[in-house]
Amino acid sequence: METAEIRRRWLKYFEDNDHVVVPSAPLIYDDPNLLFVNAGMVPMKPYMLGQQAAPWPRATSVQKCVRTGDIEEVGKTSRHGTFFQMNGNFSFGDYFKQRAVELAWGLVTTPIAEGGYGLDPERVWPTVYEDDDEAFALWHEHIGVPLERMTRRGKEDNYWHMGVPGPGGPCSELFYDRGAQYGADGGPAVDEDRYMEFWNLVFMQDDLSQVRSKADFDIAGSLPAKNIDTGMGLERMATLLQGKDNLYEIDEVFPVLAKAAEMTGKKYGEKSGQAAGQSHPDDVHLRVVADHVRSSLMLIGDGVTPGNEGRGYVLRRMLRRAVRAMRLLGYQDKALPELLPVSMERMKASYPELETDFARISQIAYGEEDAFRRTLGQGTIILDTAVTKAKQTAASTGGGPAQLAGEQAFQLHDTYGFPIDLTLEMAAEQGVQVDETGFRRLMKEQRDRAKADAKAKKAGHAHTEVWKSLRELGATDWLAYQGLSTDAKVLGIVIDGEQVPELQPGQTGQVVLDRTTFYAESGGQVADSGVIQGPHGNVLVRDVQRPVKGLVVHTVEATEHGLTVGDAVEATVDSEWRTSACQAHSGTHVVHAALRQVLGPSALQSGSYNKPGYLRLDFAWNSALSPETRSEIEEVANLAVRQDLPVAAQFMTLPEAREWGALALFGETYDEQVRVVEIGGPWSRELCGGTHVAHSSQIGALSLTGESSVGSGVRRVEAFVGMDALRYLAKERALVAELSGLVGAPAGELRSKVEDLLARVKDAERQIARLRQEQAQANAAGLVADAVDINGVRVLTHDAGELPADQVRSLVLSLRERLGDASGSVVAVTGVNGGRPVVVVATNQGARDRGVQAGALVKQAASVLGGGGGGKPDVAQGGGSDASKVGAALSAVADSVRGTVG
Repeated sequence: METAEIRRRWLKYFEDNDHVVVPSAPLIYDDPNLLFVNAGMVPMKPYMLGQQAAPWPRATSVQKCVRTGDIEEVGKTSRHGTFFQMNGNFSFGDYFKQRAVELAWGLVTTPIAEGGYGLDPERVWPTVYEDDDEAFALWHEHIGVPLERMTRRGKEDNYWHMGVPGPGGPCSELFYDRGAQYGADGGPAVDEDRYMEFWNLVFMQDDLSQVRSKADFDIAGSLPAKNIDTGMGLERMATLLQGKDNLYEIDEVFPVLAKAAEMTGKKYGEKSGQAAGQSHPDDVHLRVVADHVRSSLMLIGDGVTPGNEGRGYVLRRMLRRAVRAMRLLGYQDKALPELLPVSMERMKASYPELETDFARISQIAYGEEDAFRRTLGQGTIILDTAVTKAKQTAASTGGGPAQLAGEQAFQLHDTYGFPIDLTLEMAAEQGVQVDETGFRRLMKEQRDRAKADAKAKKAGHAHTEVWKSLRELGATDWLAYQGLSTDAKVLGIVIDGEQVPELQPGQTGQVVLDRTTFYAESGGQVADSGVIQGPHGNVLVRDVQRPVKGLVVHTVEATEHGLTVGDAVEATVDSEWRTSACQAHSGTHVVHAALRQVLGPSALQSGSYNKPGYLRLDFAWNSALSPETRSEIEEVANLAVRQDLPVAAQFMTLPEAREWGALALFGETYDEQVRVVEIGGPWSRELCGGTHVAHSSQIGALSLTGESSVGSGVRRVEAFVGMDALRYLAKERALVAELSGLVGAPAGELRSKVEDLLARVKDAERQIARLRQEQAQANAAGLVADAVDINGVRVLTHDAGELPADQVRSLVLSLRERLGDASGSVVAVTGVNGGRPVVVVATNQGARDRGVQAGALVKQAASVLGGGGGGKPDVAQGGGSDASKVGAALSAVADSVRGTVG
């Protein structure tokens, strides 16, 4: 049974049993504690925590998930993976243990022909929490599972909680006996390879007050409403129903692995001689490719782009690990154009949007592979320099084999994205060891810092109870679309995470009102600014956020007057601020539509930020925009403004919005009811919760000010809007007038005048360079006399001062010719151009016959200059960053010759 069919049967079964089918949330989820959705229940967390009332009593979903905590272990065993799908069914105060047990047993044991999964009921082993007699009795007495297939387990295995105070409860896991060929008899407690867990039923019944660890927590009491949260691993079930050994061999994963094996000429799973429990390195690399290609496909599909931090860094690591694994398998060409389409073909049955959006997805992935291939080239130069230094140190100290310091290996990994196993491989090829212990220590320190940071962020849950209690007073009546001012009542004041009765003059805190017209930051739009007028005066609103769904919180500064809980107040948004914010947000939609009109539908927005007078927009594109293209985009946008297109917003269901052609932007999460904003009808139609103008003409002028790269396959445009655009254009006009005065030409002739001046400057620079070269050549005869004899090899070193690299090279070749071929000769010359030093070395045949190689000498010199280099044995070139070391670099060349020829 294919994975897509397993998924379809799950949703149909629970829909037939009165569950609402909830679409998978994007992998990017609005949770400050998570990079990605990492469990099927994450989108249901507000209902589990009581922050929001569940819109349905029963629900079911197949949720996309990514876990990256053990990414380094992927491939080493057949159990670790990053992307997976979790089938879930949920009850919010509706049914509880008995019905959950009945539903689970019914689906897994119902014959395939009747719509179930057809598992042999005699091979299903339930486990229950050690004190959960009720669940034990349900499985044994109600379902009829014999006692010999029942297991009680402790908190580590069969009690679930979120790691913070809140809901928790015992759970019951279902395991399937795969047979004696997979391990020892005796149930899950004996062997979890033979007995594979595939379903976990969580009976959420307890309210936890303190959580110290997985097994150490305090139960304050029972939850007022008992919930069911169950999760069945889709890949686990596919492994069972397809008769495969592991998740890498199922229909959604193995085709990528097989393609990688075909491309590299490797055979998967046919190696012998490995120690028990260990995988052959080829198998490990093939699994890494299969897992990371699929995970990257799904992450990019949900709007993640490669970057150097957060989600983008995780994606970058996955893509680069996949490319690196192919390299370690012996494949040097571009790999993703062969592999990514295979994964898309397998996943599109469940996620058809992957096929329709594949142009954008592949553009980003292929761009990252190209960038990594360039990184490999740069990293190789840096590694070679470090290896040379390690050899020099070992030779000078006589202290054993050369070793690359852990700090250097870590810098290659952390700064340049150079994988440690590639460093190990390439260093070993040159006979140099790597301080792996030091590298691992630094990696651990980095992980510990990341964990500490995550823990600090997680501590934000301490405030959750504050916001939860305020949310229980009712949802904020949010009136941002209706006007700029409203009467309101102060429901709560929070300072430093604690509720207080009043905000005193001079203090800053958060204020919750029963209603507000302030826009809370979201969707790329910054929060409104304004005032809350209390009985004694105004407090200034500095920020507005939604810490939990349905609750609007104002960060305020009390300068001269304070507030008290219960005060009747008036909340008023700064009208100028709101007007400019509306212009910027509507302007963002207009620029997005203009991009798609000029560049095509694949130029989809992947992120935005707008504030009064300014907007920036990130979009999928893999090359810089020409000045002509930028002008065309700007013209299309301003024509739309001039046409006074109507701007309208309406609410509808998410499926209706998609059918209507509305664009859902990446990184956003949406309720079942969504708001669609359109400008000029279908020309611009997007899901958006922001504030907007009523007609496009109210945007005013749009002036694009910049376009740049922000990652592989992602570009960014920036623009000023409204009065800020006019001010920007006025500054540009003033600058043109000033330049016209400086060069003595009217504005209309400024371009030709500047071109003429530049041509004259370049001509003067060429003449100066020619004179310098002639002077250097004229001095060549005198320089030959400065050559020194080192055991029969004539060595000439010279600092040419300010001289570009090509002229340094020409001088070196001239000096080598003047020295002649009668004996061995070496010429090394340094020059400085634009503050950066360059070194060129040339040898004749006599020197090379005695083992003196230009390439090795340049690496020595360039390392002293703080850079790298290389070349052929007869001529080589390098450079660095420290021009003050040119003398030391030339001395290093002479010392190296002396070491080689005695």
